[in-house]
Parts: sequence; structure tokens; C-alpha cells
Amino acid sequence: MVDVLDNEERMALVFKALADPTRRRLLDRLHADNGQTLSALCRDLAITRQGITQHIAVLEAAELVSTVRRGREKLHYLNPVPLHEIHDRWIARFEVPELAALSGLKRGLEHMTTNTSATKPAMVHVTYIRSTPGQVWAALTDPEATAAFWGHRNVSGWKVGDSWQHVRLDDGGVDIDGRILEVDPPRKLVHAWAAPGTLGDPARESTVTFDIEPVADGKAVRLVVTHENLPDNELTGTNEGWQMVLASLKSYLETGEPLTVWA
Repeated sequence: MVDVLDNEERMALVFKALADPTRRRLLDRLHADNGQTLSALCRDLAITRQGITQHIAVLEAAELVSTVRRGREKLHYLNPVPLHEIHDRWIARFEVPELAALSGLKRGLEHMTTNTSATKPAMVHVTYIRSTPGQVWAALTDPEATAAFWGHRNVSGWKVGDSWQHVRLDDGGVDIDGRILEVDPPRKLVHAWAAPGTLGDPARESTVTFDIEPVADGKAVRLVVTHENLPDNELTGTNEGWQMVLASLKSYLETGEPLTVWA
């Protein structure tokens, strides 16, 4: 069972997880090659498989690692969302040279490497929200809600085959084009994602999947965003964007106020 934790409890788990050198090494390995099996993570470490499993459990409890099943394999991914929250709370508020090293560490941990294997998504982000699947679904599909927490209106008919557009608030221009690939409310939404004019080009079109799962006896939601097949030059910027979007969505649903990063 997943417990619903407040922000202080969650941050305590993150700092506890980062305090151990073996766990930091595991995060380094996922940073270098995201989406590894347990066997791959155990390789060359002077610790038992059971020990690694225990360390992974601590990282998962802190939401620093998420898992995705691909066939019989269970792949482990670095989840940078908690690191982004730490940065917003303790680093971004200050502008002193001494913090540059910490910011560099954050960026290094957050950076997702390109996956050449077709069995691995390019990036996976996970967040837990005190909400319901229906409320999360409504926030993702209501143009005015996305305008509040995302800074763009997401406009679609929300049926398979319909267009999906990421529309600017100021002039109504479209920053991202897409089309709906799968709809299963309030559990799953899949849509294509491409720069305007490139939709349908396999080299430029990527896929976004939202998986919404109730946890903690229905008191919270586990939201997993998987973004696959991104062009190499879009990985870093899109990765950072998803961190801000999910943090803003969480704040919007839990407090009624999105992050001011979009202002």
C-alpha cells in the first residue's frame, strides 16, 4: 500500500535516500543508462541482490526511482520530480555562487540519456497527488485547467483520432501538434506530440502516455507520464518541462494554486 505523505515527510525520505553512497551510485547508473533491470543494476556491485533490492525500495519510497514493466522485465527509471521540488524550495530562491555546484548536481541527476533500445521509453516521470483519478483526468483534459497549471490550453475532442493542440494563451498560436491515440478515462490517455508541421514524420513525432492509478485506498493518485521517441535535441528541454508541469499540476489539485513558474 502507498501511504499519502505530506511534503515534509516526502522530502525527509528523499534526503534519507540520497544520504547512502550505494543508493547514490544506483542513481548514477540510471542517469548513465536509464531503464535498467535489477540484474543490470546489481552488476559489479559488492552487495547481494537482496541488498540492492532493499536499496531500490528506499529509492522508490522516496519517488526517486520508478518502474515500468516491459514484457517479463521490470525496468527501473530515475524520476527527477522530487529533485525539482528540492531545487524550487531550497535552491531557486537564492542567487549565490556557492549554490552553483548544487544546481549542477541537480541538472546532472535530472538529465535523461537517450535510449537506443526500442523497449525503453525515453523518459518516465512519476508523481503522487492527493486527488482522485477523475479529478486528475479532468485537469489534463480541461483547456482552462491546463491554462492554469501548464500555461497553455490543451484543446481536443478527446476521442481516438481527434487532433490535440498545445495552444498559447496570449495569441492562440499552436506550440505543439498531436492526435489522440488512446483514451480510457480516467485511467489512460495517449497522444502524439510534434512541432507544428511535423506531425506524421516518424523522425519528429513522439508519444506521450498518461497512466492514472488510484493508490492509498483511493486517497491519492499515482500519475506516470511516459514520453517516448523524442528527437535527441529535445530531450533535455522536454524533460525539464515535464518536471515543472507535474509539480504545478500537483500544487493545482492539492491547494487550488498552480506554481507561478508559468506567470
